[in-house]
Amino acid sequence: MKKILLLLAISIANVSCVAQYEEHENTRLTKKIDHYLSQGATNGFSGAVLIAKNGKIILNKGYGLANREAQQLNTPQTVFSTGSVTKQFTATAILKLAELNKLQLTDKISSYFKALPEDKKEISIHQLLTHSAGLVDVIGGDFEEISTDEFFTKLFDTKLLYKPGTKHRYSNASYSVLARIIELVSHQEYERFLQEHLFQPAGMQQTGYLIPKWNHTNLAQGYIRGVTHWGAMIPRFQKTKSISWNLKGNGGIQSTQEDMYKWYQALATHAILSKSSTALLTKPYIQEQEGSDESFYAYGWAIFNSGRNTKIVTHNGSNGIFFHEFMWLPEEDAVIILSTNAYSREAEVTWRLEKMLFDDKYTPKPIRKSPYFLVLDFIEKNKPSQSSELLTLMKQELGDDFKDANVFNQIGYMLLENKEKTDWMLQLFQLNVQLFPSNANLWDSLGDGYKNKGDRTNAIKAYQKALELDPTLSASQQSLAALGVAVTSNQNEVVLDAKTQQSYVGSYQLPSGHLIKILENKGKLMIEFPGRPAMKLTPKSLVKFAIGDRSASLVFNTNKNSTVESFTIFESGEQMTAKKK
Repeated sequence: MKKILLLLAISIANVSCVAQYEEHENTRLTKKIDHYLSQGATNGFSGAVLIAKNGKIILNKGYGLANREAQQLNTPQTVFSTGSVTKQFTATAILKLAELNKLQLTDKISSYFKALPEDKKEISIHQLLTHSAGLVDVIGGDFEEISTDEFFTKLFDTKLLYKPGTKHRYSNASYSVLARIIELVSHQEYERFLQEHLFQPAGMQQTGYLIPKWNHTNLAQGYIRGVTHWGAMIPRFQKTKSISWNLKGNGGIQSTQEDMYKWYQALATHAILSKSSTALLTKPYIQEQEGSDESFYAYGWAIFNSGRNTKIVTHNGSNGIFFHEFMWLPEEDAVIILSTNAYSREAEVTWRLEKMLFDDKYTPKPIRKSPYFLVLDFIEKNKPSQSSELLTLMKQELGDDFKDANVFNQIGYMLLENKEKTDWMLQLFQLNVQLFPSNANLWDSLGDGYKNKGDRTNAIKAYQKALELDPTLSASQQSLAALGVAVTSNQNEVVLDAKTQQSYVGSYQLPSGHLIKILENKGKLMIEFPGRPAMKLTPKSLVKFAIGDRSASLVFNTNKNSTVESFTIFESGEQMTAKKK
């Protein structure tokens, strides 16, 4: 008996030692991560982070200001936009209806929408959930008022991008269709169904669009480029008393860090969905990038494999002002939830936090000031005559990463309306054409800058330079016409000389690491995306090309020595730059 008691005492002591060690390690990790984020806050990081592992919260804290005007701090109770993380709520709601035998994932949307065009009738709910239905991404702005009938008529009248089920291409509109199916099947408004079947069972009181009783002092104010006050989304919803179909179901749901942790707990314990339905929710169905096994799409989630060969279930979302990322590691009982109200690429630190959580030897690079923060801070403290010093600072702080023509261009337009800063506005536009001399859009911006300053002569020269680079640029054509300058439309076919064409050939790398190839085939330029057939590039100017039959254009960017450094693809209001290797 004494021996048994002794063994029991030793066992209890061992358990106590293990618990103390784990507590010590968690405390050390908390301090390390908190220090990293606190240092980042001095460089403009603003938001909140929650990290939990093995059922214990390691960090739950706000950083920076939720409202700079009122000097109100971000906290775990601050309300942020979750962006496209909304899609996992929509997907879960669909699976809940499937559990209730109200629908099947194989159902065709023709069961729910009448008078569909022939090419849309065979689209299934599964294809909508996996972004493989072939529908366009968006058809309007987040706050555009549009009736239900008008939205879906307009959407279903668009041309399919590809045959349903053959590939993945992200589509916000697909999730709006799913939101409408939820309403038609449940006979409830979309948000009301989420509240009753998802949020209330999970104990989430601060999540939704309009239904929660929001305390407006807890709303995070958004800051464009981390600088310019934009405001919160909820007052915009309350003003119209409805959610636009351009946003409903695919984005914009508001929540707090603590509510999102309750969501994680409800999913992990199968309080909302059964174990089998949760498996369907997080199953990797389709490659996000054809030919790449790096990531797959499930239902409202992206699926990755960690460096430890464990499953990562994640999704992020942003409107360019707010950013939210939710990372769930089910095999390691961990979750990382990040929100920011001042988006920049520097705020995307979730993957760094994941590595810190599992690798005690890893020390991430510090969160730097964003390019926009750097420029605006410099402008506030210096005169336009010191613009050369701004370039030196940008290169010191950002190095090779400072290849984004949008930074000076967008800040220039921000300053264009500020009478006290128009000298700086013009300096930024001038610096930009020095940095990116082959970019017609930037010469057009410089023309706008001169016009704003009343310098007609230089405005005309800048617009004409823009048209020399890109004869199709309608903005410059219209600006010259408004200045009384006749513009001759050049419809002749553009022919590249062999040297220029060869200078474009090569491999170009996206920030994600993926390579895009520019090839030459029988005297014609072609573009080849990973895992896709090559498409023809049709020259519209010496640097601008149409891509196949897509409504997209590609512009090659050269430096002041006329060396090709990168290209930028413009499509559906978005742009993507790849650097030449």
